[in-house]
Parts: sequence; C-alpha cells; structure tokens
Amino acid sequence: MKKISIPACVSLALALVVAVGSVTFLSPCVHEDGSFGSCHWAGQGMLGVGALMAALSLLILFSGKRLFRAAMYFSLALTAVLGLFIPGGLIALCKMSAMRCRAVMQPAMIILFCVALLCAVTGAVMSARK
Repeated sequence: MKKISIPACVSLALALVVAVGSVTFLSPCVHEDGSFGSCHWAGQGMLGVGALMAALSLLILFSGKRLFRAAMYFSLALTAVLGLFIPGGLIALCKMSAMRCRAVMQPAMIILFCVALLCAVTGAVMSARK
C-alpha cells in the first residue's frame, strides 16, 4: 500500500481554500455600483494559482516516483511564492486600508501561501531524503 504524503494533503487543502476563498469568503471588494477594480483581478489571479496548486498536489499524491514528487514539490513552492506576490504586488489593490481586499483578502492569502510554501519545502525535503 502506498504511503500518503501529509504535506501533499495539506497543500491540496490549502489550494482548495485559496481557489474557493478567492471568489467567496475571501473575495476582494465589490463596489457599490456593481463594478470592480483591479483587486477583482487579484482575486482571479489567486483563483488560477490555487487551481494550479491543487493540480500539482494531486500529481504528488498519485505519483509513485520519488524524484518526480520532489520536482512537483519544488514547482508547488514556486507557485506559492508567485501567489505571495499577487495581492498588492503584481496586481494592485484598493488604496484604502479599510477596504475588504486589503483588510481581509491580502493578509489571509499571505498566510495561506506561506503555509503552502512551508508544506512544499517540507515535502520536497522528505521526498529527496528517502
């Protein structure tokens, strides 16, 4: 029986929270007139990064090759680093610090991506050491 990778399971759960949260409970601001600003695109970018992280985590879970898993963990780590830079870095957010995108979305995503990066590095070290 194949041993299940704990870091890959945690990474998959975090990826799903990022992907679903970026469009639901951690979503960016919605303007009163129904329009959306650049923070909307930051949320969409995080949706894409979360989907990519979920796909990489599934590849890790279903892979039997140790070096392939280590390479996918490295890719997962790079994807988490990319996710760290999306809100407020690569894609601008609202200028007011009280807006939802700055007060809720940005800190939550930074925490989620940092934990995902930690899981990816842990998984890569565990895969490479075996």
